[in-house]
Amino acid sequence: MNAKDLEERYMLPVYPRRDIVLVKGKGAKLYDEKGLEYIDLASNVGVSNIGHANEHVARAIYEQYLTLGNCYSIFYNPVRARLAEKLLSLAPGRLKKIFFCNSGAEAVEGAIKFARASTGKTGIIATMRGFHGKTFGALAATWGPEYQKPFAPMLQGFTHVPYNNFMKLKESVNEETAAVILEPVQGEGGVRIGDKDFFQAVRDLCDSEGILLIMDEVQTGFGRTGTLFACEQFVEPDLLCVAKSLAGGIPMGAVLCSEAAHVPVKSHTSTFGGNPLACAAALASLEVVEKEGLVEKARSLGSYLLDGLRAIRSDKIREVRGLGLMIGIELKEKAGPYVQALMEKGIIVLLAGPNVIRLLPPLVIAKEEIDQGLKVLQEVLSGE
Repeated sequence: MNAKDLEERYMLPVYPRRDIVLVKGKGAKLYDEKGLEYIDLASNVGVSNIGHANEHVARAIYEQYLTLGNCYSIFYNPVRARLAEKLLSLAPGRLKKIFFCNSGAEAVEGAIKFARASTGKTGIIATMRGFHGKTFGALAATWGPEYQKPFAPMLQGFTHVPYNNFMKLKESVNEETAAVILEPVQGEGGVRIGDKDFFQAVRDLCDSEGILLIMDEVQTGFGRTGTLFACEQFVEPDLLCVAKSLAGGIPMGAVLCSEAAHVPVKSHTSTFGGNPLACAAALASLEVVEKEGLVEKARSLGSYLLDGLRAIRSDKIREVRGLGLMIGIELKEKAGPYVQALMEKGIIVLLAGPNVIRLLPPLVIAKEEIDQGLKVLQEVLSGE
């Protein structure tokens, strides 16, 4: 049996599948089992910031596995220590400590628990259209009955307010509010960019009321938006959640914490969190980001791609918006058929809600590859 038949037989049908079998990637290209080539404008939902099959990361993984692949955090380890130092040296100044885990949802789970443990309060304010993962605590912060309904009732204490609406958020604050959790750019929610005045007002409110501000940068982190962390363009959080592209494709997440975080010993741990293999991959990935100037590249190529998309003449497009190489094309109709049509023409993109095409290309993408993507997007969206 082929890969498709085996997965259909043995895997739970929880993913909306696309009918191709991907077997190989290099840089910003992907290849299926038939040898067909695709330009990857999705990056595995923002994982492959440094592209596919990066040799520097591959060597780091190989060498680390032959040295020490796993080491539970009750023991000290030099690779984990170096990564902690490196990440905190790059992060906003108020972030002083770190907790390592394995995914974005786990990072959000940790941040929620840390906020409750640190404040002694239980209330969490999240936003409509926000997406923070599908584990149980993260799911309570995530907006959308399509995600929550099968698993109701949800964890109590969560309130959702409109994104970028400070007055509604302020009205939801009470004596039990422990934290506010925000994405600087809502990814799954339609690539909606945070308003800087809104974020500053929330930061000021949190400071005055003793509330912790959690920033979810699982998708926006590590250069995606034109700064290493998107919060650099907004405000400093008390807790910063990262994952996806942190370790060059190896599963890894982290919560970076300010001194406001106080968590009891043994209260939150992770068997694989901070394992040397993932830490070595993360250190190597960060070296690639720095040496290849990928933050600056995301900024310049993001502007180039945005200009090209806004030049497309199509009565199907309502708006094009983005920050760096995180871009949404909002259509006046369902986007699914266009995502399929683009794939059939060798361009892989994502949905962000029912009517938004989301572009998250690897930061290593070449201008020629962007041009090819624009050409096909023009063809598909204008009906040429």
